[in-house]
Amino acid sequence: MQEVLTESPALDDGLVDTRNWADEGWVHRQFAWLRAHDPVRRMEPDGFDPYWSLSRHADIKAVESDSGLFINDPRPILGPRMMDALVQAVLGRRHLVRSLVQMDDPEHARYRALTQQWFRGENLRRLSGRIDELAAQYVDRLGELGGECDFLKDIAMWYPLRVIMSILGVPESDEPLMLKLTQEMFGSSDPDVRRSFEPGALVDVIRDFEDYFSELSRLRREQPTDDVASVIANARIDGETLPEHESNSYYMIIATAGHDTTSSATAGGLLAFMEHPEQLAMFRADPDAHMPTALNEIIRWVSPVRQFARTATADCTVGGVDIAEGESCVLWYPSANRDEAAFDAPFEFRIDRPMNHLAFGFGTHVCLGQHLARMEMAAFFKELFRRVDGFELNGEPLYTQSTFVGGLKSLPIRYRMK
Repeated sequence: MQEVLTESPALDDGLVDTRNWADEGWVHRQFAWLRAHDPVRRMEPDGFDPYWSLSRHADIKAVESDSGLFINDPRPILGPRMMDALVQAVLGRRHLVRSLVQMDDPEHARYRALTQQWFRGENLRRLSGRIDELAAQYVDRLGELGGECDFLKDIAMWYPLRVIMSILGVPESDEPLMLKLTQEMFGSSDPDVRRSFEPGALVDVIRDFEDYFSELSRLRREQPTDDVASVIANARIDGETLPEHESNSYYMIIATAGHDTTSSATAGGLLAFMEHPEQLAMFRADPDAHMPTALNEIIRWVSPVRQFARTATADCTVGGVDIAEGESCVLWYPSANRDEAAFDAPFEFRIDRPMNHLAFGFGTHVCLGQHLARMEMAAFFKELFRRVDGFELNGEPLYTQSTFVGGLKSLPIRYRMK
């Protein structure tokens, strides 16, 4: 068993070392120590600007609840100093992308309102039939694969990708490109999915995204259709069309976060059920009754988004520790979602647990697509457990080497169709 790191620079450097995030047990041991002994800790890892590490549920929720005191700009995500300098030098701008994640109110509220109706209420009800059809298709694919597959690579990646690309307006023929670019962006530190080991590889990925979505915008302005791409391409704020960088970034956040986190949660949920057969038996006994809480427990358990950052706009106190104006706080969601003060037996997977997780964030920046993600997962798990039985591992599950968005990158399984 790897030791718990307690001293700087070992812990400071260890927590931002993407290789360590391939070992979830290691990560959770470090956070358990931090919650107990140093929950608001100033960290100065090599190659990064200093930040305050927040590991408790209550502190993270408090920061996210005050979007005036804690803002996203200029540091919405923890990343190495070198990347910020590279972006500035190559692209001449501070952010690789400038999407909802990078924005603060009132600008954030205006941009969010452009597409918000697509991801809730009547529009989701309109999509439910199509989502059910896609769930059935991907369970059919399990049958075609003959009882063995890599569930993450063969199924979980593709199902939510098809859903979100249908909504966005990307043709099915371009989905492999969207998946490849998403993996190269979110997994830019993982040797299995990164484009190359060159420092500028991530910038090249962003440029490829922008080239694609610039052309999609042009097409939707010439001939609008009933999709989100047409909404973004023809949207106006204060009478002006969206700047190209902002519109491309809007496409990008929907195209990437709209499927990658859901695929991670779906694969992680199946693994959790396999590791906790008594919970699977409970779920199978009455899927409709257990579905809402089971989905929330899966999302808590997996926590696909590992961190975001906020910057203080004034001197303040968090968890009894003084934070100065201009200092950044990094919000570690996997830690918040295993906090002993917020959850009874947090390291137990319980599908009847009341919802209290922060995996979708909280406050004004709460995940735009959370209701769609739940709908997709509900349709899929209902169909999966109705038609497939006898799940077991067929190899070692592997996790992404990433401090930002991650989860399983391989889940080899054996199974029996009913």
